[in-house]
Amino acid sequence: MGRYQRRAPFLPWSHDHHRESPPGRPRDPRRTRPPPRHRRRRPAFVRAVTALDDAAIAEADRVGIEPLLRELVRLRASQLNGCSYCVDQHSRDALAAGEHDQRLFAVAVWRESNFFTPRERAAFALTDAVTRLSETHVPDEVWHEASAHFTDDELAALLALLVSINAWNELAVSTRGWRPKLQA
Repeated sequence: MGRYQRRAPFLPWSHDHHRESPPGRPRDPRRTRPPPRHRRRRPAFVRAVTALDDAAIAEADRVGIEPLLRELVRLRASQLNGCSYCVDQHSRDALAAGEHDQRLFAVAVWRESNFFTPRERAAFALTDAVTRLSETHVPDEVWHEASAHFTDDELAALLALLVSINAWNELAVSTRGWRPKLQA
């Protein structure tokens, strides 16, 4: 079982019951169940996304992508996609991997920060371009800069991580089903 599979949060359509609104609050009309055909397919779909994530992590580990860099690019993609759950999760994972608070806070403004290495900056530029693919595609200069800091195998692994986190972000944001819990 993969690392993130154990921690996969509740999806509103991942269980047969429907979450009720708190007492005294009207039900949010945006929180509706998807058509029944989607509910029947949920286990296979969640397993597929989890398998993609597990494969991306395994490949990143195999080629030597640093665990801290892995969490930073996942955090950056999650910031761009507006996924509060994933921002929270990957911030905590980066802290657990030894990231400094100040650098973590600067990920959102990495272009203006002097806290990041050229390799990290190249990874962030690639993250931004891949995550905003419909706006810019991935410019040649971004690939060129990334290839100056990563081997072809590392670039492939980094791309797999980005595809995976963007898939999780789209799931979490589109279903509005995942919310981080405030840590005491």
